[in-house]
Amino acid sequence: MTKAYWIARGEVHDMEQYKKYLQANAEPFRQFGAKFLVRGGRYECLEGSARSRNVLIEFPSYEQAMACYHSPAYQAAIQHRLPVSEIDLIIIEGYDGPQP
Repeated sequence: MTKAYWIARGEVHDMEQYKKYLQANAEPFRQFGAKFLVRGGRYECLEGSARSRNVLIEFPSYEQAMACYHSPAYQAAIQHRLPVSEIDLIIIEGYDGPQP
């Protein structure tokens, strides 16, 4: 089964309020098998535009990644994030084909 990923880039305007989102998202992430591969950290934007916060989350499958986002628990969690951040988020299926 091909894995899937959430790729999120964002700006957080109130970290204290955003911490409520971080606490609330832990359960749906656990429930749907999420694994953080990138959660902040040092970066350098070499092309295009950047945001100050970057996150890459791996899921066991595209279906699990989508189900997590649409779950009632995650939808409740993002209510803490929406007023205090701007996020670009995509959910993308991984590649399991030949490599160069």
